[in-house]
Amino acid sequence: MSIVLEAGSARVVVEPELGGRIAAIEVAGLSLLVGPGDDVLRWGCYPMAPWAGRLRDGRFTFDGRTLQLPLTFPPHAIHGTTYTRAWRDEGGGRLSIDLGEDWPFAGRAVQEITLAEDQLALRLEVHSEGEPFPASLGWHPWFRREIERGEPLELTFEAAAMYERDEQHLPSGVLVAPGEGPFDDCFKDLLRVPTLRWPGALRLELSSSTDHWVVYDEPAHAICVEPMTGPPDALNLAPRIVEADRPLCATALLRWELESP
Repeated sequence: MSIVLEAGSARVVVEPELGGRIAAIEVAGLSLLVGPGDDVLRWGCYPMAPWAGRLRDGRFTFDGRTLQLPLTFPPHAIHGTTYTRAWRDEGGGRLSIDLGEDWPFAGRAVQEITLAEDQLALRLEVHSEGEPFPASLGWHPWFRREIERGEPLELTFEAAAMYERDEQHLPSGVLVAPGEGPFDDCFKDLLRVPTLRWPGALRLELSSSTDHWVVYDEPAHAICVEPMTGPPDALNLAPRIVEADRPLCATALLRWELESP
């Protein structure tokens, strides 16, 4: 069953059974996200856990073991084990899920979604329920380029560095100066808070406790601005270690204001 949150003119719809994703963010009748489609990768705003982005060849090494995961985005694995599975609605905008049979460690993810009139606050956690394991996490929002009124979406995004992309479309681990778009790239060391603006309709700032951001602006209909705790392939490049008493946690905040036509 859908979860519907409302505050002032803002309305958010969450679909626990569809990967725990936010299916809609609506402000004063303006629909900001790409709506449901056949490809689960390409709509709404979904949490990514226990890793975010592509995982090279679906493989990583931890504690002397090489572990192989299903290739969900051949030849790689992508976006974790929770975005295609049903989450439990715990009430009050809180949801949880175990990390599933495809993840070789016992653990769970928890998210909290809180709506106010002018902002949407998100929190995501990955917990170990046994031995330590490497992880990363993040969110994957699909913002519509065109909404019900105003001009097409403009993104203001400035960072000091981005990851060099190799022939497999993955970070090589080397940081370089940001180039020109279009992008399907990971950045760090932000110079300002990312801003999405539909001139004459709405302005949205997207801030996060995370220190990595993927920008994907190649599609003609959408722009993705993804806060993440590490780069794609983080389980190999920059893993964060989750222990029983030390979950990996991140927050994100979407704050908006309406503009006059």
